[in-house]
Amino acid sequence: MKHIWKGILAVIGAVLMINCQNEDYLQDGGTHNPYYSGTVLDYITQHPDKHYFSELTDIVHYAGLDSVLQNEEITFFAPTDWSIDMSVDYLNYQLYWRLGQDSIKDLHQIRPEVWKEYLSMYIVPGKYCLKDIPQLDTASVSAYPGGAYYSLAKVPMNMGVVYYDAGNVKYAGARQILYSYVYDFTTMDMVNAYVSSCDIQPDNGVVHVIRFIDHYFGFDRDRLLESVVNAGILPLDQIRRDSTETIQDKKEG
Repeated sequence: MKHIWKGILAVIGAVLMINCQNEDYLQDGGTHNPYYSGTVLDYITQHPDKHYFSELTDIVHYAGLDSVLQNEEITFFAPTDWSIDMSVDYLNYQLYWRLGQDSIKDLHQIRPEVWKEYLSMYIVPGKYCLKDIPQLDTASVSAYPGGAYYSLAKVPMNMGVVYYDAGNVKYAGARQILYSYVYDFTTMDMVNAYVSSCDIQPDNGVVHVIRFIDHYFGFDRDRLLESVVNAGILPLDQIRRDSTETIQDKKEG
């Protein structure tokens, strides 16, 4: 059933991919209310559609990043469960067919320090709404390169706002945030993640939701694969045993 829902969401994603380009997300005083009463963690935890952030919330807890999303002022480029699943599917294909290893059946088999490293790439200290982010023109990067920012993981990332054309007028159209993992800033060789919904403002920062139909969690799936393999994949029976013990401890407490 989960995969059926994700298939439906993929179709919806084709429509939602322009959400951040709509006027409501670009102008102050529009019909869209960008403010959320609660923290960044509250926003992803209490999102009404559990197919968006349930796995994300789980790995945030598992990676020990709750306090960051709860207490620090941050800009969070939120990857959806769809992006996480796409990366795990890729990992499993490579693990089984190329490396001859068992596939990952539980997200907790990936060590928490790996999740923390890659989740932290999506977190930038400070609050950056669309209006605060410099222009990026992917066809003229030397003129409009966006801006370089350090993520929580101390990885240099690039943030930029693409200004689309309208009525044959350059840069007069809708705007969309791109968040990018950069291989080389001198050549601007980077992997772009497009934001579908932007400027959601909880009490301790801002959330930009990454378009899920074409983004692999971790940006570079092969780099993620290398990190997962090098750290070692936890046995499934150990994960199930730990989960059972945790549930038992909660009951006894």
